[in-house]
Amino acid sequence: MLEGKTIAITRSKDDAHEFISLAEEHHANPIPLPTIELISKGEKIVDEFLDSVDKYDPDFSVFMSSKAVHLLFDTAEKHGKLNSLQLAIANTSVMSVGPKTTIALEEHGIKANHQPLKTFSSVGVGEEFTRLHAVGKKVIVPRSGASTPFLKELLNKIGIDVLEIHLYDVCSFRDTTQWNSFRELFSKNKVDGVVFTSASSVRGFFDIMLKDFELNSLLENLSRISVVSIGPFTADELKKFNVKNTVAQVHTVAGAFDSMKNTLTIT
Repeated sequence: MLEGKTIAITRSKDDAHEFISLAEEHHANPIPLPTIELISKGEKIVDEFLDSVDKYDPDFSVFMSSKAVHLLFDTAEKHGKLNSLQLAIANTSVMSVGPKTTIALEEHGIKANHQPLKTFSSVGVGEEFTRLHAVGKKVIVPRSGASTPFLKELLNKIGIDVLEIHLYDVCSFRDTTQWNSFRELFSKNKVDGVVFTSASSVRGFFDIMLKDFELNSLLENLSRISVVSIGPFTADELKKFNVKNTVAQVHTVAGAFDSMKNTLTIT
C-alpha cells in the first residue's frame, strides 16, 4: 500500500505529470525535485545538425530523450528552420529510445520508424540495431553533452558508424527553493522513497543536498528509504555514492513507479 507515502522524483513538476498522476491514484504524496538545468548551445545546434546531415549523410537519426527532441525542434522553429530540420530528419530512418521520445517526435511532425520493444535505453537501441542487421550503416545522435560514450561504443562494436551532436550541457538546478519542503521532510525521516531518473539527476541531487547536509548524514538518511533508479546507468551513478537502489525492470517512469510500489509494499 502506498497510501500516505511520500515519494520524490528527480524531475521538475512540468516533467513529472505521469509520476504525479500515478502517485495520486495510489493516494501517495508526490514531490517533484528539479535537479538539473539544460544549457542550450543556441541557434548553432540546428545549423550544426543540418550541416552534419548534409556532409555525413546518415542512414539513421537516433533520439535518446524527449528533451533533446523538444530542444532541437523548438530552436529550429524559433529561428525559421523547422521545415529544413523536418526534411533532413525525414530523409533518414528515425529511431526513438522509448515511448515518451516517440510522442515528442510525433508532436513535431516526425514519425519514429523504430523503437526498442522493451528496454528503453542505450542497450535497447543497440538490440534494435542488431535486429535490423545495420552493420555498415551511419547514425547521427543529437543529445546531451553530459552523455556517456556507452551508446557510441556499443554501436561501433556492432559495426555502425556514429556521429554525436551535443545540443546542450547540463548543470545542477540553481533555484532550489522548490526543494524546501523535501529538505525539511527528509531531515525528519518523513520521505519514504526517491526515484532517480538519470545519472545527471543523481549528480544534481547530491550537489544540491550537500549544501545542507553532511555526506554521512545524507547517506544515512537515504539508507533508510526506498531508492529506485530508472535504469542501469542511473544505478551505476548511485553506486558511486554508495547508495543501495533497486533498478526498474522497465526503464520508464511507470516502470520505476511500479518498482517503488513493490519495494514499499515489501517493506
